[in-house]
Formats: sequence, structure tokens, C-alpha cells
Amino acid sequence: MPQIRREALTWEDVDKLIEILLPQFQGEFETMVIITRGGIIPGGLLAEATCIPNVLTAAVDFPAEAEQQRTGLFAWPRFIEFPNDDLLRGKRCLVVDDVWGSGRTITAVKNRIAAAGGLPFTCVLHFNPYRTLFGNVRPDYYAATTDAFIVYPWEIDRGGGDKVRLG
Repeated sequence: MPQIRREALTWEDVDKLIEILLPQFQGEFETMVIITRGGIIPGGLLAEATCIPNVLTAAVDFPAEAEQQRTGLFAWPRFIEFPNDDLLRGKRCLVVDDVWGSGRTITAVKNRIAAAGGLPFTCVLHFNPYRTLFGNVRPDYYAATTDAFIVYPWEIDRGGGDKVRLG
């Protein structure tokens, strides 16, 4: 099994990624939906920089590893927390997470916002085109592409990314 390359970022690196994202945004967003946990810090930084008036959170869980072995990566998500439809209906929503790996989590959130009548746009710091499960589909906005396992500065004190990242 090949060794996965890891890349540890500094806060300065994150600031640069935010600066790359900001000029990409087209039009104004009325709502931001931050995916927990990975999107909390990038979402907060973007919310502050863009003055998006409504900031909401979504928490999504996929089956445990044993269940995934039986069903594969195409298991249905469980929404632990999600904004009410009336907060999304008719709104341009910026959906923020840290990374698009397989793309399952952010795509599940995007689809649920669309089903509620919102207009979702996806945004991540890093996009991994080599892991995505969605073919040529990409985030609407992303700061960098990578094939590495990214360790963000807010993760370093917790063991440098020893958790499994399926999102």
C-alpha cells in the first residue's frame, strides 16, 4: 500500500488560501452553511471576510467503518444537524468545508439544500481530484488542488490528522 503524502499547513498558509478564494465568489450569498467539524474555521474566516448575514451549520455522519465495508462508500448519510428548509428556500447558500476528498459530505449537504429550495454553491480550501467519487464534478470554489492528506494548523495539536477523513 503506497504511503499517503501529508502536508502540514501554517495559519499563514490558510490566510493565503482564503485570499485565493475571495475573488472567485460571484454574486452575493445570503446564507452560509458550514459543515462541521472541518468547515468551522474556514467558514468562520470566510463569514468574517464576506459579511454573509446568516451563518448556519450542518453535521453529517456516514456509517461506521464496519458498515462501510458492507455497503461501500455509497452509503446514505445521516444528518445529525441541519438548518430548517425555510432558512434555505430561495437563498443563495455558500456551503463551506475544509477539503473535498471523496466529496460525499459536501455533496450530501448541497443536495439537501437544493431539495429545500436553496441555491447551493460549494467551497473548500482543498480539492483532491484523485479521490472524488463524483467524476468531473468539482467544488464551485476551491483554493488549491492536492493529492496529499492536509493537516490544518487547528489539527496539529490533536495528533496531526490521525483521524480518518472520508469527506
